[in-house]
Amino acid sequence: MWKIFSFILLIITILNYTAEAQELRCNISVSSQKVQGTDREVFNNMQRDMYEFLNNKRWSGNVFTYDERIESSILITIDEQIGGDQFKGSLQVRVSRPVYNSSYHTMLLSFKDNDIDFIYHEFEPLEYNESGQNSNLVNLLAFYANIMLGLDYDSFALMGGNEFFNRAENIAAQSQNAREAGWKSFEGRRNRYWLINNLQDRSYTPVRECIYRYHRLGLDVMSDNVNDGRLAITEALELLRKAHRSKPNSYIMQVFFDSKAEEIVDIFKPAFTDERKRVYNIVMEVNPANASKYKALIQEKTN
Repeated sequence: MWKIFSFILLIITILNYTAEAQELRCNISVSSQKVQGTDREVFNNMQRDMYEFLNNKRWSGNVFTYDERIESSILITIDEQIGGDQFKGSLQVRVSRPVYNSSYHTMLLSFKDNDIDFIYHEFEPLEYNESGQNSNLVNLLAFYANIMLGLDYDSFALMGGNEFFNRAENIAAQSQNAREAGWKSFEGRRNRYWLINNLQDRSYTPVRECIYRYHRLGLDVMSDNVNDGRLAITEALELLRKAHRSKPNSYIMQVFFDSKAEEIVDIFKPAFTDERKRVYNIVMEVNPANASKYKALIQEKTN
């Protein structure tokens, strides 16, 4: 009788877990080959603790099923260990989302943070307090968790990521007095400060509108009508030209095209010549850094 009761409890637990899960499905990898003479188990525990922190915490009040969780990954490369518990290196974060009625996943973010510095105490739990007083490691992970959520929500609803970007901005503000780099405006134009600054800057509102139109009105429509989907994506890219002309050389524009340049080429290579030329003119004005990729848009198709 007890075995039957235990089995029923197990089934109920599994069903509840499947029906309602946390928001992120984030794969964490910690690479430590550059660090010599250290017990490798500390890096295994670090990876496990980061994984559990990101994937087991509820980051919003919304209900996600197990299959709805946001696909993402974080690769942390440890370049240096100072003392026993301070680590320096870089972080690569990627976020993708499924395209409606297809098996295709589109990249929302591919971002490298070249300046991470944190203290990790083995066997101490990672805990996040929204009011502040967090370790730099916790702030790093919470910051990127909110960036990932914000971009995902923006891709499904116009300005849908506001709640999460506000939280990321708050984490950056709380970190202004941190000794660790990456949080301050004067430390360079390519860091966490400028990432969230650009996402929150009203001058770049067209960029966030582009994210919504590109994905929800463009990619998600292509399974039903390829031409309508492409047209919506073209019009979304026009919004980037508007933002660029208002405030050129923005960081968020670079971040957008780091994840989208090759996809844009793939989407429009089969299009009619006039449409390809229109898109080519947009992206060459806004993102000339990827000019070599965009040349494929104006090459004549051969049978």
